[in-house]
Amino acid sequence: MYSAGEITAPNSHIWPFSASSNDGYSGLGGNRTRTDPEGRHRKTTGPLKMLLKMNFTQQRRVRLAQGLWLLSWLAVMCGAFIFCLGVYLKTELIRRDEVMEKTEIHVVPNILMMVGLASIGTNWLASRMCQDSLDASRFPRWKVLLLAWFFVAALLCYMLIGVVVLSYALQGRLEESLKVGLRNGIRFYKDTDVPGRCFQKETIDRLQMEFRCCGNNNFKDWFEVQWVSNRYLDFTSKDVKDRIRSNVDGRYLLDGVPFSCCNPASPRPCMRYHLTDNSAHYRYNYQEEELNLHIRGCRQALIDYYMGLLNSTGPGVISVILIQMSVLLSLRYLQTAVEGAMALEDPEGDSEGYLLQKGVKETIEDVKASVLSLLKFGQVDPSAAEESPVAADVDKAADTPAS
Repeated sequence: MYSAGEITAPNSHIWPFSASSNDGYSGLGGNRTRTDPEGRHRKTTGPLKMLLKMNFTQQRRVRLAQGLWLLSWLAVMCGAFIFCLGVYLKTELIRRDEVMEKTEIHVVPNILMMVGLASIGTNWLASRMCQDSLDASRFPRWKVLLLAWFFVAALLCYMLIGVVVLSYALQGRLEESLKVGLRNGIRFYKDTDVPGRCFQKETIDRLQMEFRCCGNNNFKDWFEVQWVSNRYLDFTSKDVKDRIRSNVDGRYLLDGVPFSCCNPASPRPCMRYHLTDNSAHYRYNYQEEELNLHIRGCRQALIDYYMGLLNSTGPGVISVILIQMSVLLSLRYLQTAVEGAMALEDPEGDSEGYLLQKGVKETIEDVKASVLSLLKFGQVDPSAAEESPVAADVDKAADTPAS
């Protein structure tokens, strides 16, 4: 005899996702039923070794669906946060685009924006699936989309992990890009009347004032370039002529810096010229006294700024990854538990949920076999290709009427 919980009516309603085979078993995964000779269905455990199997009552399935619905909307808001974060990083990088030589670092905000938008869409779909999960007439329509949804959700998690890795891996590229870009920016500082460089001076001045920095590495970088345009030089002046003749390249070099290098917090008025001449200023020692200029170079200032932004996004992105993984795993449990209850033809009975229908090793082997079969399907059989002309000639001869 069978207990009341193990027997269902033989003519009960056939729920979607039910499966049958010739061995007398029906159902999916570990939630299988065996039809006895009297036509009754007995609950039994299949031979499959499922990964992380859990038992779900009807009440637990309802609670899982409700909790997953809330978690899905939280993930939607996290996707919006990731998108806004990517837009902010992209805007900050574009603002300093003139002092950057290369743009590899732009891949980080680009991925964040793309993942943010995709996360909003996928988690909204997850919330809809949760609403329909306990309705036998509405949940089956999501079955064709579930595999694609799991693939996209897993891909989003991997991409977010890639963003965290790239944020640290691209620090060297960012530093080199800023080094070359700032060097060119300082060199073209004087070209205010050259098309394409008209705003270079304004860009560098605003940069040095905003980040309280001076030069590329330090203020001495300005000593090596002519940062005063020839249109503002009096070539009849003896001092100008002497400075131009004092170097091989014929440039007007100064031991001075632009006004934007001055430190407003210094108690002494800004001294921008003759910085290496102790006799040019009263009570001044170039070697000992701290200058009233910004000491830090702009390259280090920008690196600290951008790496601070990228590092601050790390904990937020990792939190989003954990939430997204929770949605993915919870939806998998909900899917298998609901399908198991439907396969048992008892939507209010107990069912088993799991992550993988088989073990990890068996699942990998199945995926590998599926991929190989798809690859073989796309290949052309050379023997068939060689026989095809002969077969065509035979068919043509057969179709030709005898004379």
